Amino acid sequence: MCPAVWQCRVRSILIRAWSGLGRTTWSGQQTRFSIRQKSGPGQEGTFSLTEEAGLYLHWPYCQRRCTYCNFNKYIARDVDHNAMRECLVREAETLLRLSQVKRISSIFFGGGTPSLARPTTIAAIIESVAKWAQLPSDAEVTLEVNPTSVGASKLSEFRSAGVNRFSIGIQSLHDPDLVILGRDHTSQHALQTLEEAKKLCPGRTSVDIIFGRPGQSMESWEKELEELLLVCCDHVSLYQLTLERGTALFKQVQDGKLSVPSEELTARMYNAARRILGKCGFHQYEVSNFAKNDAVSVHNLAYWKGRQYIGIGPGAHGRFVPRGDGAMLREARIQTLEPDVWMREVQRCGHGTRKRVPLSQLGISEEAMVMGLRMTEGITHEHWKQICSEWSLQEIFTGSQEVEGLLREGLLIMDSRGVRCSWGGLAVLDSMLPALLNQLQMTASEERQSKQETTF
Repeated sequence: MCPAVWQCRVRSILIRAWSGLGRTTWSGQQTRFSIRQKSGPGQEGTFSLTEEAGLYLHWPYCQRRCTYCNFNKYIARDVDHNAMRECLVREAETLLRLSQVKRISSIFFGGGTPSLARPTTIAAIIESVAKWAQLPSDAEVTLEVNPTSVGASKLSEFRSAGVNRFSIGIQSLHDPDLVILGRDHTSQHALQTLEEAKKLCPGRTSVDIIFGRPGQSMESWEKELEELLLVCCDHVSLYQLTLERGTALFKQVQDGKLSVPSEELTARMYNAARRILGKCGFHQYEVSNFAKNDAVSVHNLAYWKGRQYIGIGPGAHGRFVPRGDGAMLREARIQTLEPDVWMREVQRCGHGTRKRVPLSQLGISEEAMVMGLRMTEGITHEHWKQICSEWSLQEIFTGSQEVEGLLREGLLIMDSRGVRCSWGGLAVLDSMLPALLNQLQMTASEERQSKQETTF
């Protein structure tokens, strides 16, 4: 999934938390640690936090705009495929040099509809990345696929280009709902695409499905999910429909032309889906993600674990230390949104970075908390120490009445492993995060005041 989606969610949660406490910042030291991972078949490699990254590439074009979508996408008319390929390759090379990463752990082609790109474009990008950094032969390379933008032959070409994992945007198996959502495929198209993807990438095929759709009932949702699980063997990403201002679906609901399920019903739908997926052998490893036979998304895990990722393409987001500039701190970077403007910038100076913001230690810690608690494993003490050596999790949360209330209610668990949500807590994580973030910010504020008093 596009990191911009995660970062928008993170920002909205942080803004709510900041509303109750003055923003605190300070100069953070560079966070650095070593991790042992396979560098390739039969090889071992040690890479520090700043020497390894995931790579996200954004293809901004779609055949049409879905009624619920407010992502950075543009209707594909007269796309200059050669120019896009050259610019994506050039920006990838520029930012890889800037980051000085030695290893790319995963590549994710998102959008937009990246399956509208030519397989030769995908191949050129992968080949270029492998020239500038170590790309293990078994590294996860994911391509998001819209069922109508690709046939069996094109899927096979993507596989030959280096893609080894497909994420299929099924969204629904109910054709009338697909029409409401503005999708340009049918359930039959989706199932055919899924079967072809499974043949090409056995054990590495994911599907996206949306719940809380207009007019959807609990009975129809459970039936639809059970039907999907007859053919889906590896990975499911489960998303609640969000009504975004400015979208066609938002206006239809506001005007009373459509109605969506209540919050209480969508909460029941979510928990029902979790139970059904569990009975079918799927392990929930994150709020929205379920895997069977360890078919987790390596790339998305990098987001949730707070690791570096480099964003390439119009509107892409990234989080990495630009060591090539002599920097020591991680930066949040956003590429220029509009494809034509972005291409001109890349052609002129090698990249289309529109905004770059150095992240303080507090900012990094806040993001790590928001993202880490989305995982069912939560945040371990060891991992938190790697992200934030200033205070332990116990120091942050001990003594807070709000946190103690969450612990008593069984929504939050804190033990020798670390801190994590319970089964029930994971379903209401967004409502818990402001209190948890306030504790982190208050701890930072108290530390800052203590240092100032010591100075005087």
